[in-house]
Amino acid sequence: MSISGRLTGARARAPLHAGLFETWLRRGRTASSYSASSEPSKVRALIYGNHGDPAKVIQLKNLELTAVEGSDVHVRMLAAPVNPSDINMIQGNYGLLPKLPAVGGNEGIGQVVAVGSSVSRLKPGDWVIPASAGLGTWRTEAVFSEEALIGIPKDIPLQSAATLGVNPCTAYRMLVDFEQLQPGDSVIQNASNSGVGQAVIQIASALRLKTINVVRDRPDIQKLTDRLKNLGADYVLTEEELRIPETKTIFKDVPLPRLALNCVGGKSSTELLRHLAPGGTMVTYGGMAKQPVTASVSLLIFKDLRLRGFWLSQWKKNHSSDEFKELILTLCDLIRQGQLTAPACSEVPLQDYQQALEASVKPFVSSKQILTM
Repeated sequence: MSISGRLTGARARAPLHAGLFETWLRRGRTASSYSASSEPSKVRALIYGNHGDPAKVIQLKNLELTAVEGSDVHVRMLAAPVNPSDINMIQGNYGLLPKLPAVGGNEGIGQVVAVGSSVSRLKPGDWVIPASAGLGTWRTEAVFSEEALIGIPKDIPLQSAATLGVNPCTAYRMLVDFEQLQPGDSVIQNASNSGVGQAVIQIASALRLKTINVVRDRPDIQKLTDRLKNLGADYVLTEEELRIPETKTIFKDVPLPRLALNCVGGKSSTELLRHLAPGGTMVTYGGMAKQPVTASVSLLIFKDLRLRGFWLSQWKKNHSSDEFKELILTLCDLIRQGQLTAPACSEVPLQDYQQALEASVKPFVSSKQILTM
């Protein structure tokens, strides 16, 4: 989220310089701007003033936080993950870019400290998550507008709450919105050890769907396979195994998948298409390989396959906040029932953010980096 929503044009895009924060903070009030008070307190935040390598452009800075008024909500952040979309946003390679300077982080869990006189839905002590991307969650506390927040139940694990608003939501919507799947149907996906992939495995299992999960080969492939199967995966294959003819024996036991979920692109997505049932749909929600999705003409013509895309931010724009809240509560029910757990996480103190940023871009790191405040 930008430091102040009233910064526009060249001034908003100017590089971050020490000493300018106080000027920015005095200008305007937006969804995350600060209200006036004579007793400011210090806030630590991870801020970037220009796009680039997160390890180089992110800095830990002190900001001033003052009292709330009107529809403001004072939130103390508890934990916030480092997601691929956070990295892409800092690099400037994302569909939604906040005005600069900006606080990093699109997801996280916070606790309400105080509310303004006009706030009706939230009260001190409530847990809240961002209603939309770009809020700026990598900070110890902030004052947001009530409409920028969604209240969630406090009876779920903290790591589940911190990672609730992006990956599980994406997984659920892709599983239910594109094909009318029935118990016993199958789904195939790549990047199966990602946050979304792990959520797909668990939600699909809760819906009694079979999953065929593709991952990159690695030295500890058996350990990863066991972990995904413990989550509910029916089959775990490497990219190389998916290409060999023997893989077809899987479909003696499960029907051809009608839904494929692609987060990689390139050859990996082409292989997913080859294994889809006639009339099936492949949904692309990421492009980790940075290669285009290639579909042969014969697959499109003779199998009548459909290619779709999914972006949670666009889904939110097309749906009401009440519908998003309903989605969140559905996922919380799964968490309470033990059918949805947080991905493997590594908690990192905010001041050690460089460690978290470095780990988040390393290959074969299956642990989600969680910044703790």
